[in-house]
Amino acid sequence: MSTLFTTLDIAGSGMTAERLRMNVAAMNLANARSTRTAEGGPYRRRDVVLAARPVEDTFQRRLGAQLVEPGEPYLGVEAAEVVTSDDEPILVYEPGHPDADARGYVAYPNVRPVEEMVNLMGAARAYEAGTTVMRTVRKMAEQAFSIGR
Repeated sequence: MSTLFTTLDIAGSGMTAERLRMNVAAMNLANARSTRTAEGGPYRRRDVVLAARPVEDTFQRRLGAQLVEPGEPYLGVEAAEVVTSDDEPILVYEPGHPDADARGYVAYPNVRPVEEMVNLMGAARAYEAGTTVMRTVRKMAEQAFSIGR
C-alpha cells in the first residue's frame, strides 16, 4: 500500500511543478507586449527551472515501518526557481509610440508567443498525465480494498 502513496506523492509533485510552468507561460503571454514594468523597461520573459527531489514514503514513516534496509530514494520534482531571461528585448521601429527611444525604437519583451504556447501545451499535457496516474492509483487502491471484503 505504501507504494501507492509514494506514487501519489510523485505524481502530485509533478503536477505542482507543471501548474507553476503553466502559470509562468500564461504570465509571459499576458505580458508579451508590455513595454513598461515597475523595474523599468520592458517585461522580461520568465522560465521555471525544475529539479529532482527525494520523496519520502510518508505511509511507512507514519507507521514507523523501518523493517527493510532503505534503498535508493524515490524522486519527485520541484520547481527549484523561476528565472528571468537575460535575452535582449526585441527592438521595433515605431517612432510614434510613447515608449520609443530617441531613434524611434520601442523595446518589446523577449517573449515569443509560439514558444510560450508550446511550453503551455507541454505543461498541460504533463499535468494531465499526472491526473491520469492519480486516477489509476485510486482505482488500484479501490480494487485492492474490494479484495479484502
